[in-house]
Amino acid sequence: MKRFQPQPGHVVQAFRLALDPNASQDAALRSHCGAARAAYNWAVGWVTASWWQRSAEESYSVLEAELTPWRPWSLPALRKAFNEAKYDDPRFAAWWQENSKEAYSTGLANASAAFDNYAKSKNDKRRGKRMGVPRFKSKRKARLACRFTTGTIRVDPDGRHVTLPRLGTLRTHEPSNSLLARVQAGTARILSATVCHERGRWFVSFQAEVKRDLRRVARPDVAVGIDLGVKTLAVMAESTGEIRTVANPGHYDMARKQLRRASRIVSRRHGPDRRTGRKPSKRWEKANAARNKVHHRVANLREDALHKLTTAVAAEYGTIVIEDLNVAGMLRNRRLARRIADAGFGEIRRQLDYKTRQRHATRTIVASRWYHSSKTCSGCGVVKAKLPLHVRTYECGACGLVIDRDVNAARNLAARAAACTTGTGVAGYQDTLKQVSKPRGADRKTRATHSRRKAEAGRAGGATLPQRRQTEARDRTQAEALTLW
Repeated sequence: MKRFQPQPGHVVQAFRLALDPNASQDAALRSHCGAARAAYNWAVGWVTASWWQRSAEESYSVLEAELTPWRPWSLPALRKAFNEAKYDDPRFAAWWQENSKEAYSTGLANASAAFDNYAKSKNDKRRGKRMGVPRFKSKRKARLACRFTTGTIRVDPDGRHVTLPRLGTLRTHEPSNSLLARVQAGTARILSATVCHERGRWFVSFQAEVKRDLRRVARPDVAVGIDLGVKTLAVMAESTGEIRTVANPGHYDMARKQLRRASRIVSRRHGPDRRTGRKPSKRWEKANAARNKVHHRVANLREDALHKLTTAVAAEYGTIVIEDLNVAGMLRNRRLARRIADAGFGEIRRQLDYKTRQRHATRTIVASRWYHSSKTCSGCGVVKAKLPLHVRTYECGACGLVIDRDVNAARNLAARAAACTTGTGVAGYQDTLKQVSKPRGADRKTRATHSRRKAEAGRAGGATLPQRRQTEARDRTQAEALTLW
């Protein structure tokens, strides 16, 4: 399906508002989200049924021309088939008229996108992790969400209510002046609205086409290198030589005592048991809601802190250099996974990416994942062969520089800005350039050499594994040292 393209000088921006629905409106919202899930499950079952039927017919040696035809999963085809089946299907016949047609269209669109992702991933046309066959969504685990694209979608003039199709007028928990002022001035046009249930409350997100003029940053000639860490959330080294540090708030660590106490209370109540069919008690539901409230507060505090940090950085510097961190791989370290997840490395880069591109047109440079920012001396350019994580001070054996390893990494990242401008850098790329990569993101292997097994005696199976070859046995020098000035 063709993606929406905004007009020149416009961007597509989301305005998210919290809702305060009453009891009947809450039931209507849950009904719409449940209808979207039911339509998604129907589409998955309708498409995969032809797959299983063909597989069974092939096992009986049925000719290719006589096999059951493949069922398409395009959105128009799913809509046509669902509109024909909803009158007679006992799963929908009794209640499908209670909800808006947009609820069922949401589930069908999600199913179509899921099958497209699966097909592209299977044919190596999609980057990232291999996608499996779409599966049914569980009523207990599925995320409650529904999207509206047609009908009455507006923000009421009083600034405290919104109107959605079939749901009517809903009160907002906070004023909607930011979107209302743009709509009244003619600089914004609402395209769609999505309602979802997250962190214990309902939200509505308006997708709008907004006319946006790029704002000038405070210091356009200054570049900054940002090194993310656990002990210190961010160490920022400017091209002028100034070093700034942002402490890690550690919101989850601060709330661990409360979570431990809340979890202990939940464990002492009679909770649900799917094996025996036991229903949770009222006291368990009350204790579980109290525990979830602590989790929601931690998530809100983390989101607020990251938005303030990225907004301040994007509005101040003309060039920002960040690292391409393998956050998914870092989370496999069981000793640091909790602190890395609490810091939100991936969220910082995501926010910097869209804020610098849409608001200020700041030049963003992403250093390669294999660039030795911590091992490289920011003074002379010598690259250390080894630098364990517990060594927090960088000591150069060539020039005698002694500096904190995070500050040293930030200085090297800041120097990448000048290297990419002059064309001498090999470890950075700009997000404005088109990246040509191999399917599934296999641009470069982690190791240049692989261990080879030889059929020799000494282990079960008649093969022995040789010792891993050391690729870097000593420090090496760079052809040209990168400097900040």
